[in-house]
Amino acid sequence: MSSPAAPPPRAWWEHFPHDADVGVRGRGTTAAAAFEQAAQALTAVVTHAEVKPQAVVGVTCEAPDLELLFVEWLNAVIYEMAVRRMLFSRFEVRISGERLEGTLWGEPVDVSRHAPACEPKGATYTALRVARERDGSWTAACVVDV
Repeated sequence: MSSPAAPPPRAWWEHFPHDADVGVRGRGTTAAAAFEQAAQALTAVVTHAEVKPQAVVGVTCEAPDLELLFVEWLNAVIYEMAVRRMLFSRFEVRISGERLEGTLWGEPVDVSRHAPACEPKGATYTALRVARERDGSWTAACVVDV
């Protein structure tokens, strides 16, 4: 008699404390899904309010390995937040070798509704980790300077 197959790992995100900054961690069935979840955590650093996926923004970045690509990805999201004065609630990541293509869906910041808590300055190499876990899921994490 064989045991039933384990359920696939679910996607999730979380924050973890780090001095005056904040860590973001995403988990998913692929590295791309973990990157998407970490971007969700990044938005949650700024606001707990609903962010409507009204506008679409595309980003691309490149790096020689997944960990550096993860930092580039988060910094691309932070850049788009700052220059467009937007928040994002939905993310799609496609990774091919050293290149990432991402799509962000969001809306302009409404200070009265979003009540932004802070403005992320950049993703750092502190606590940087992108790895496949024993259960087959992927985790992507680092500290974000706020």
